[in-house]
Amino acid sequence: MISRQDMGSWLDGAPHDGPPHPGQRLGRPPEGPASIARFPARLVALLVDWALSLLLATVFLSRWNGSGLMNLAVFFVLTTLMVGFFGRSPGHWLVGLQVQTMNGRPAGFGRAAVRTLLVCLVVPPLVADEDQRGLHDRAVDTVLVRVR
Repeated sequence: MISRQDMGSWLDGAPHDGPPHPGQRLGRPPEGPASIARFPARLVALLVDWALSLLLATVFLSRWNGSGLMNLAVFFVLTTLMVGFFGRSPGHWLVGLQVQTMNGRPAGFGRAAVRTLLVCLVVPPLVADEDQRGLHDRAVDTVLVRVR
């Protein structure tokens, strides 16, 4: 005889293999190349980019470096140019990440500029969805993925 435990219940919900991984809804793998970049790698990339921007602003713009706005401007220009040309900033390059459109292509200059401007506002990267895409990525339809 078949019991209720053998059949399950509609109260159990749909069967699944565990909690969804970030990027599963986007068709991204759970690990490896093309998977969604995780927070530690993102943080390291941001810190590397910020440190490089501080260094460049100090070395080349020291007489105008009266405020942190010059550092922010260097960060904006550096990140926009690098993501626009290569799809990655120096920090992204170091940790193996790339900014891509949803179909897997590098972001390009327009998206890079808007995305970087939103990163400079600080709050959009802190508000993320279940796929770990911040508001800055959602606004320009991009995703930060691992490439190695």
